[in-house]
Amino acid sequence: MPVKIRLQRHGKKGKPFYWVVAADARAKRDGKFLEKLGIYNPNTNPATIELDVDSSVKWLQNGAQPTDTAKAILSYRGVLLKHHLLGGVRKGALTEEQAEEKFNTWVSEKEQAIADKVGGIDKVKADARAAALKAEKEVNDKRAADAAAAALPEVAEGENAEAEVEAVEAAGEPEQAVETPEAPATEEDKA
Repeated sequence: MPVKIRLQRHGKKGKPFYWVVAADARAKRDGKFLEKLGIYNPNTNPATIELDVDSSVKWLQNGAQPTDTAKAILSYRGVLLKHHLLGGVRKGALTEEQAEEKFNTWVSEKEQAIADKVGGIDKVKADARAAALKAEKEVNDKRAADAAAAALPEVAEGENAEAEVEAVEAAGEPEQAVETPEAPATEEDKA
Protein backbone atom coordinates (compact mmCIF):
# COMPACT_ATOMS: atom_id res chain seq x y z
CA MET A 1 0.00 0.00 0.00
CA PRO A 2 1.68 3.27 -1.11
CA VAL A 3 1.61 5.87 1.64
CA LYS A 4 1.71 9.61 1.10
CA ILE A 5 2.28 12.41 3.57
CA ARG A 6 -0.15 15.08 2.48
CA LEU A 7 -2.49 17.83 3.61
CA GLN A 8 -6.11 17.21 4.57
CA ARG A 9 -8.27 20.34 4.32
CA HIS A 10 -10.41 21.51 7.20
CA GLY A 11 -11.79 24.91 8.19
CA LYS A 12 -14.54 27.01 6.73
CA LYS A 13 -14.89 28.53 3.30
CA GLY A 14 -12.12 31.02 2.64
CA LYS A 15 -10.29 30.09 5.88
CA PRO A 16 -8.44 26.84 5.19
CA PHE A 17 -6.86 24.87 7.98
CA TYR A 18 -4.90 21.73 7.20
CA TRP A 19 -3.94 18.54 8.96
CA VAL A 20 -0.68 16.95 7.87
CA VAL A 21 -1.48 13.24 7.61
CA ALA A 22 0.02 9.97 6.47
CA ALA A 23 -2.63 8.41 4.25
CA ASP A 24 -3.06 5.71 1.64
CA ALA A 25 -2.40 7.28 -1.76
CA ARG A 26 -5.72 5.87 -3.04
CA ALA A 27 -7.81 7.47 -0.27
CA LYS A 28 -9.78 10.66 -0.87
CA ARG A 29 -8.16 13.97 0.02
CA ASP A 30 -10.27 14.44 3.15
CA GLY A 31 -10.97 10.75 3.66
CA LYS A 32 -9.35 8.02 5.72
CA PHE A 33 -5.83 8.52 6.97
CA LEU A 34 -3.38 6.33 8.83
CA GLU A 35 -1.95 8.89 11.26
CA LYS A 36 -2.25 12.61 11.93
CA LEU A 37 1.25 14.07 12.00
CA GLY A 38 0.47 17.72 12.70
CA ILE A 39 -1.34 20.87 11.64
CA TYR A 40 -0.72 23.72 9.21
CA ASN A 41 -2.60 27.01 9.48
CA PRO A 42 -1.76 29.46 6.64
CA ASN A 43 -4.19 32.11 7.97
CA THR A 44 -1.72 33.44 10.55
CA ASN A 45 1.39 35.47 9.83
CA PRO A 46 3.78 33.65 9.90
CA ALA A 47 1.93 30.42 9.19
CA THR A 48 1.41 28.13 12.19
CA ILE A 49 3.00 24.71 11.74
CA GLU A 50 2.97 22.05 14.46
CA LEU A 51 4.45 18.65 13.61
CA ASP A 52 5.29 15.47 15.44
CA VAL A 53 8.85 15.20 14.14
CA ASP A 54 9.51 11.65 15.31
CA SER A 55 6.33 10.23 13.74
CA SER A 56 7.03 12.08 10.50
CA VAL A 57 10.59 10.70 10.38
CA LYS A 58 9.26 7.20 11.10
CA TRP A 59 6.88 7.43 8.11
CA LEU A 60 9.64 8.77 5.87
CA GLN A 61 11.92 5.88 6.92
CA ASN A 62 9.13 3.44 6.09
CA GLY A 63 8.90 4.83 2.56
CA ALA A 64 6.07 7.40 2.70
CA GLN A 65 6.34 9.99 -0.08
CA PRO A 66 5.44 13.59 0.80
CA THR A 67 3.55 15.76 -1.68
CA ASP A 68 5.27 18.96 -2.79
CA THR A 69 3.51 21.15 -0.23
CA ALA A 70 3.96 18.61 2.54
CA LYS A 71 7.65 18.30 1.62
CA ALA A 72 8.07 22.08 1.97
CA ILE A 73 6.35 21.99 5.38
CA LEU A 74 8.46 19.04 6.55
CA SER A 75 11.61 20.80 5.40
CA TYR A 76 10.59 24.02 7.16
CA ARG A 77 10.22 22.19 10.49
CA GLY A 78 13.44 20.13 10.05
CA VAL A 79 11.88 16.70 9.54
CA LEU A 80 13.79 16.11 6.30
CA LEU A 81 17.04 17.21 7.98
CA LYS A 82 16.51 14.77 10.84
CA HIS A 83 15.70 12.00 8.34
CA HIS A 84 18.93 12.84 6.49
CA LEU A 85 20.98 12.87 9.69
CA LEU A 86 19.54 9.52 10.79
CA GLY A 87 20.52 8.12 7.38
CA GLY A 88 24.10 9.21 8.17
CA VAL A 89 23.85 7.48 11.55
CA ARG A 90 22.72 4.23 9.86
CA LYS A 91 25.69 4.43 7.46
CA GLY A 92 28.11 5.11 10.31
CA ALA A 93 29.14 8.63 9.21
CA LEU A 94 27.77 10.20 12.42
CA THR A 95 27.04 9.10 15.92
CA GLU A 96 23.55 9.50 17.27
CA GLU A 97 24.72 12.24 19.68
CA GLN A 98 26.32 14.22 16.86
CA ALA A 99 23.14 13.95 14.79
CA GLU A 100 21.01 15.13 17.74
CA GLU A 101 23.39 18.03 18.40
CA LYS A 102 23.29 19.16 14.76
CA PHE A 103 19.52 18.87 14.67
CA ASN A 104 19.04 20.79 17.95
CA THR A 105 21.41 23.54 16.75
CA TRP A 106 19.46 23.86 13.51
CA VAL A 107 16.12 23.94 15.37
CA SER A 108 17.30 26.69 17.75
CA GLU A 109 18.56 28.80 14.82
CA LYS A 110 15.29 28.27 12.96
CA GLU A 111 13.22 29.25 16.02
CA GLN A 112 15.35 32.39 16.41
CA ALA A 113 14.75 33.29 12.75
CA ILE A 114 10.99 32.79 13.21
CA ALA A 115 11.03 34.90 16.39
CA ASP A 116 12.91 37.65 14.54
CA LYS A 117 10.33 37.57 11.76
CA VAL A 118 7.47 37.83 14.26
CA GLY A 119 9.30 40.67 16.02
CA GLY A 120 9.79 42.43 12.69
CA ILE A 121 6.11 42.05 11.85
CA ASP A 122 5.15 43.43 15.26
CA LYS A 123 7.56 46.36 14.80
CA VAL A 124 6.10 47.15 11.37
CA LYS A 125 2.58 47.09 12.84
CA ALA A 126 3.63 49.34 15.74
CA ASP A 127 5.35 51.78 13.35
CA ALA A 128 2.28 51.86 11.11
CA ARG A 129 0.03 52.44 14.13
CA ALA A 130 2.33 55.27 15.36
CA ALA A 131 2.38 56.87 11.90
CA ALA A 132 -1.41 56.68 11.66
CA LEU A 133 -1.74 58.19 15.14
CA LYS A 134 0.67 61.01 14.24
CA ALA A 135 -1.22 61.75 11.00
CA GLU A 136 -4.52 61.73 12.88
CA LYS A 137 -3.10 64.09 15.51
CA GLU A 138 -1.89 66.48 12.79
CA VAL A 139 -5.34 66.46 11.20
CA ASN A 140 -6.97 67.13 14.58
CA ASP A 141 -4.52 69.95 15.35
CA LYS A 142 -5.17 71.52 11.94
CA ARG A 143 -8.90 71.19 12.46
CA ALA A 144 -8.62 72.83 15.91
CA ALA A 145 -6.46 75.63 14.46
CA ASP A 146 -9.01 76.23 11.68
CA ALA A 147 -11.81 76.34 14.24
CA ALA A 148 -9.85 78.78 16.40
CA ALA A 149 -9.08 80.91 13.35
CA ALA A 150 -12.74 80.93 12.38
CA ALA A 151 -13.73 82.00 15.89
CA LEU A 152 -10.96 84.64 16.18
CA PRO A 153 -12.14 86.99 13.36
CA GLU A 154 -15.64 87.08 14.84
CA VAL A 155 -14.19 88.36 18.10
CA ALA A 156 -12.03 90.89 16.24
CA GLU A 157 -15.01 92.15 14.25
CA GLY A 158 -16.97 92.48 17.47
CA GLU A 159 -14.19 94.52 19.04
CA ASN A 160 -14.04 96.76 15.96
CA ALA A 161 -17.81 97.09 16.01
CA GLU A 162 -17.73 98.21 19.65
CA ALA A 163 -15.03 100.74 18.81
CA GLU A 164 -17.09 102.01 15.89
CA VAL A 165 -20.20 102.30 18.06
CA GLU A 166 -18.23 104.28 20.65
CA ALA A 167 -16.87 106.54 17.89
CA VAL A 168 -20.37 107.09 16.47
CA GLU A 169 -21.74 107.84 19.92
CA ALA A 170 -18.95 110.31 20.60
CA ALA A 171 -19.46 111.95 17.24
CA GLY A 172 -23.21 111.64 17.51
CA GLU A 173 -23.50 113.55 20.80
CA PRO A 174 -22.57 116.92 19.30
CA GLU A 175 -24.89 116.30 16.39
CA GLN A 176 -27.73 115.58 18.75
CA ALA A 177 -26.97 118.75 20.66
CA VAL A 178 -27.10 120.78 17.44
CA GLU A 179 -30.39 119.38 16.41
CA THR A 180 -33.35 120.81 18.26
CA PRO A 181 -36.72 119.39 18.12
CA GLU A 182 -38.98 121.63 16.15
CA ALA A 183 -42.57 122.14 16.90
CA PRO A 184 -44.93 121.03 14.26
CA ALA A 185 -45.54 123.75 11.79
CA THR A 186 -48.95 125.26 11.92
CA GLU A 187 -50.86 126.89 9.10
CA GLU A 188 -50.23 130.32 10.54
CA ASP A 189 -46.48 129.85 10.37
CA LYS A 190 -46.73 128.80 6.75
CA ALA A 191 -48.80 131.74 5.71
